[in-house]
Amino acid sequence: MGQIRKRGGFYQIRYYRNGQRIEESTGKTRYDEARDLLRDREGDISKGVPITAKSTRLTFDDAVKDVINDYTINGKKSKDAVERRSKLHLTPVFGGRTLASITTADVRAFAAKRLDAKAAPAEINRELAILRRAFRLASEADKYHGRIPKIRLLQERNVRTGFVDDVMIDAILEHLPKALQPVVRFAYVTGWRVQSEILPIEWRNVDRKTGEVRLDPGTTKNQAGRVFPFTDTIRTLIDGLWAENEVLKKAGTIYPFVFHRNGRRIKNLRKSWEDACTAAGYPGKLLHDLRRSAVRNMERAGLSRSVAMQLTGHKTEAVYRRYAITSEADLREGVHRLNSIGSDAKRGIAG
Repeated sequence: MGQIRKRGGFYQIRYYRNGQRIEESTGKTRYDEARDLLRDREGDISKGVPITAKSTRLTFDDAVKDVINDYTINGKKSKDAVERRSKLHLTPVFGGRTLASITTADVRAFAAKRLDAKAAPAEINRELAILRRAFRLASEADKYHGRIPKIRLLQERNVRTGFVDDVMIDAILEHLPKALQPVVRFAYVTGWRVQSEILPIEWRNVDRKTGEVRLDPGTTKNQAGRVFPFTDTIRTLIDGLWAENEVLKKAGTIYPFVFHRNGRRIKNLRKSWEDACTAAGYPGKLLHDLRRSAVRNMERAGLSRSVAMQLTGHKTEAVYRRYAITSEADLREGVHRLNSIGSDAKRGIAG
C-alpha cells in the first residue's frame, strides 16, 4: 500500500515495486495532486513500467544539462539559445523538481503562464521542445523510466508577410554605411540568411572563375551545402569586394572574409539596418524580409520551385510556401492581365 506524507513544504509518496520500497518527493503542495501521482506510480508498476528509486530522483536540472551536452556534442548552433531559454523560463518553474513530479497539467500551466506574459507561441514552443527533449534523452539513457507527460506545442501563426522591392532596397541602401551595402544587396538577391550564412562567407567559398559562391555542408541551418551561381549583380559585388581585398593585401592585411568593415569582421548590422529603414521611410522592415523578398522575386522570375529551394536553402515546400508572398502590386498586375484578356475577347466578338 502506498503512503503519502508531508516533508517540509512538499508531499512525499512511498510505494513498493517487487518488494523494494521507493520514496519520491512529488514537488506538490496539494494533497490531491500528490495522491494522483501516487496512483500514477502504482498504475505504472501494475503495467510493468520499470521504476527505480534512482529514476524517480532525476531532476529537471540534471536532465536539461544532458540536453545542453547533446547540443554541444552535435555542434548545434542553437546551444546558446537552449541555455538562455532554460535559465530564464524553464528553470524558474521546473528547477529543483524531479522529472517524475512534472505532469501534463504542469506543462499546460507553464504554457498558459508564458502566454499571459505575452510570449509568442513560437518562443513557447522552443521552450517546450527543450523540456520534451530532456525527457526523451533521460529515457534513452535509462536514467528515467517514469511516465512522460504529453507536451503539446502551440499553434504558430507564422505566415511570412514582410518584403521589400527594388525601390525600397535602393532607398534603404542610400542610408546604410558603405561597408554594409554589399551585404544587403547580396541577401536581397540570394535569400541567404545574413547572420549565419552571408557574414561568415570567406574567399575560399567564392570561385570567381566559374562564377559561384558556395556554403560548406554543416555551416547552414539545415546542415546541407549550397551553391549560388553569379547573377550580374552578384558578379559586380564580388568584383568590387575582390578589388578591396587586393588593396588590403598590398597594405599587408590578409583577410579571409568577403564582407568586412575596413578589414574588420562585420558581426551584426541589425541596428544599422533599422536606422536605414527608418531614414528611408520604411520603419519596421526586418533583415529577414530580404530572404522573403528573394523567394518572391524568384517566383516572379519563373524559376521552378525545386531550383529556387536549392538556391535559398529551403528544405521543405511547406516552409518555402510561407515565403512566396503576393504583394498588392502583384495582385494589381494579375488583375491587369485579366482585364487585357477580357478586352481581347470583346474585340474578338465585335470583329
